[in-house]
Amino acid sequence: MKLYIGNKTYSSWSMRPWVLLRACGIDFEEILVPFDGFDAHHEFKKTMAGLHASATVPALAAEGTLIGDSLAIADYLYEAYPEAGIWPEERLARAKARELAAIMHSGFSDLRTHCLMNIGVDLTDVGKRLYAEHKGLRDDMARLETLFAPYLGEGYLFGDFTAADAFYAPVMTRIQTYGLPVSKTLAAYQARVLSHEAVQSWYKDALAEDVFLDFEEPYRTAPK
Repeated sequence: MKLYIGNKTYSSWSMRPWVLLRACGIDFEEILVPFDGFDAHHEFKKTMAGLHASATVPALAAEGTLIGDSLAIADYLYEAYPEAGIWPEERLARAKARELAAIMHSGFSDLRTHCLMNIGVDLTDVGKRLYAEHKGLRDDMARLETLFAPYLGEGYLFGDFTAADAFYAPVMTRIQTYGLPVSKTLAAYQARVLSHEAVQSWYKDALAEDVFLDFEEPYRTAPK
């Protein structure tokens, strides 16, 4: 089984299945397809277009097929590895976990647009400005608090770490990078996610990349 991903510094969608696989102890081969741009003539797009029509990451190659959507990857893993804890065991909890993941999959556009994932960088001053300037960003953060309120306790969203937590892990990195304001309960959950071994491994690899891509950096003109 192979997982195609983009640069760990920037690729939030790649982070989701990578962290999930690592957290659930499922063996896989990681294949990095470095970002060099997202137009058809760029090597990244050429490589991924040779694998599937959407030409995006993440993409999971398994059992002779390629799955090019993060939610589809999570559901495949749930069926292929039923004991791995991909989704919660209880039926209604599993439905709610999928609901949260689907909301992340299609929502929070202002958060994703204004606060691009950038591992290991302190953009707190930028985050303060963005939060003040963009109502949509404030609305997204308020929505996150409302969505999570029924599930925040001392553990993860549904007890053990599941796909729901993996889907929101890149959001937790954004909160850290941009210093976005959150409640104490959400801050505690964020700390648990960021300290998870799988997330820590992603961070370690991202920092080791030592990469600076100007097209992924709207707020910096050069690395520190």
